[in-house]
Amino acid sequence: MSFVQNFPCFSIVLCMVAGILSTPMKGKQAKNLTLVVVTLVALMSIATLGYVIGTGESYTYMMGRFPAPWGNEIRVGILEALTATVFALVMLFSLLGGMDHVFKDINESKINLYFILVDLLLSSLLAIIYTNDLFTGYVFVEINTIAACGMIMIRESGRSLIAATRYMVMSLIGSGLFLISLAMLYDITGHLLMEDAHEAMIRLTQSGQYEIPLLVIISLLTVGLAIKSGLYPFHSWMPDAYGYSTISSSSILSSLVSKSYIILLIKIFYRVIGFDTIITSKIVNVLFVFGLIGMIMGSVSAIMAKDIYKMIAYSSVAQIGYVYMGIGLATEAGMAAAIFHILTHAITKSLLFLSAKGLNDASGRKRVYPALQGAAFRNPLAGAAFAVGSLSMVGIPMLAGFISKILFATSALGSDPKKVLPTLIVLSVSTILNAVYFLHTVVRIYTPVGEPGEFKGVRIHMAVGAAAALFCLIALNFVLGLYSQPITDLIQQGIQMFA
Repeated sequence: MSFVQNFPCFSIVLCMVAGILSTPMKGKQAKNLTLVVVTLVALMSIATLGYVIGTGESYTYMMGRFPAPWGNEIRVGILEALTATVFALVMLFSLLGGMDHVFKDINESKINLYFILVDLLLSSLLAIIYTNDLFTGYVFVEINTIAACGMIMIRESGRSLIAATRYMVMSLIGSGLFLISLAMLYDITGHLLMEDAHEAMIRLTQSGQYEIPLLVIISLLTVGLAIKSGLYPFHSWMPDAYGYSTISSSSILSSLVSKSYIILLIKIFYRVIGFDTIITSKIVNVLFVFGLIGMIMGSVSAIMAKDIYKMIAYSSVAQIGYVYMGIGLATEAGMAAAIFHILTHAITKSLLFLSAKGLNDASGRKRVYPALQGAAFRNPLAGAAFAVGSLSMVGIPMLAGFISKILFATSALGSDPKKVLPTLIVLSVSTILNAVYFLHTVVRIYTPVGEPGEFKGVRIHMAVGAAAALFCLIALNFVLGLYSQPITDLIQQGIQMFA
């Protein structure tokens, strides 16, 4: 076995150990440890990605060298390694970009607790990406939920506590449905390891057994993970959870946490149930319809939002709709478009939240649009970063969002003829709505303040870490936009490994 093959396991364990070691540390020590660990995880993920690209094959790794079911098992392929790499990089830049505000917004005695939660969250994200065992996936889904909830409420304002409560209630409903589906799946297959469960599923579908229970299982696990990822109409927790957390939390939650549940759903569709069975169940049609509705309703809500954070949060509802619409097309091209958009949205949403905070700081910490007028002149880097993120979400060429929309449009043309026209119409309308609220905000922040006011002469100089994070996220956006073909090729190879 090559030493690089150990890196996914090392990454998960390292994050968990960092959480334990941070417990007696002071805030700055915990911060330094977490940054080192996240950087190492990113480097190991890049090395793992290079390894699986070089071999062209996936591999399984037995934790402790004990085979399942006595030991645990993870699986590493191109798609897992690519997702882990992007997630680790976004986590690193989200922390760097919002680090100053972590120390301002959180009580000094609880700062080390915040970084413990970050460590546990990254560990759970990696475990969800790599797991080859259904129950292990569920366990880390719950760790993910608890850590994310803690990151919302740790700010200890009234609104953040309410937001955390709503998030927890919705997440527990989703988790409960997901657990019931796994229990039923185990009952009819007798397996929790993904490959073994898939072989049992093939035998069951060929024999025609358990058709109704299987449909119930597919429905429960899909609805459960859709709730947790914020698919419309299960999105009500998102605006407050993203809007009232400290900015690193908002960036991480919107960029990574909700996407991890979609990645797990895709893995189960392909590697456990079988995508042909999913298509036969017609659940993809339900996801397609709700994805289209979410694309419109999320954008409408973003237009009606009164402050910049709520606007970005409701935009996430629309972007989650894009992903589920791509899955609902029920083709390999549609799935590739959905996964590419997961990566695009992870990078761009972090960029938008971090730059919005810079604009907010330059406007007396006010979030409403009138106060933001001219903010791009008071904080030029944040203004430029927000403009890039906005243009990407609208779908301007050279940026990642443009490639996402092209992929969705072209994949629709190769899907069910009944889905072609609805997809193209809603994609066009949603793009227009995206332009309305994003470009309105860009115009507002670049409109000079007419009268001398409280912000006259104000200039914000961002910390080195925050500035570096914004530059890196902008660069990643252009990389996805200008060099999309190699990345989409990797995604398609990863899907074929799944299948």
